[in-house]
Amino acid sequence: MNAREEILARIGRAVVGAADVEIPRRYRTTQRVGDLVALFAERVDDYRAIVHVLPGAEVPDKIAECVAGRRMIVPDGFDREGGWTDLNTADGVVTNCAVAVAETGTIVLDHGPGQGTRAQTLVPDYHLCVVRADQIVSCVPEAIARLDPSRPLTWISGPSATSDIELNRVEGVHGPRTLEVIVST
Repeated sequence: MNAREEILARIGRAVVGAADVEIPRRYRTTQRVGDLVALFAERVDDYRAIVHVLPGAEVPDKIAECVAGRRMIVPDGFDREGGWTDLNTADGVVTNCAVAVAETGTIVLDHGPGQGTRAQTLVPDYHLCVVRADQIVSCVPEAIARLDPSRPLTWISGPSATSDIELNRVEGVHGPRTLEVIVST
């Protein structure tokens, strides 16, 4: 038995017969927000992302405009046509999302159909994400309730950014330098 196993065994023996304790969960699980789409667009914009709110019928033309001249990765499950590419030669990726959070301006990918792999969404310098209005929830607990915890989750709040010790902001180090979001209403 190693030290870790010994410590866990001691803890196990110490709690034998102890009563279960209910842990109070008083945090907020929902929030009433007026216009979820407007709040989400505002917060995404605050993160220095480019955001477009469009009627669903205009989305295909906007996607075509955004990806024009770029070599794009288009994951399985995303409606696609044209010249698409692979990770080694990609300028960008176009995806859907699993859910989006209005309060934080966060997009969550669970890498299901149309969302690609983690590498496909983190390696290219440009990410175009299409978010349907019905995928936007008010707060993080609502988003978590919609997600499958067994799936790989990528939480995106704006373009990738980091700062050095002198607080000089550098974008694109840990993911796409440019995030563009189309919200389909």
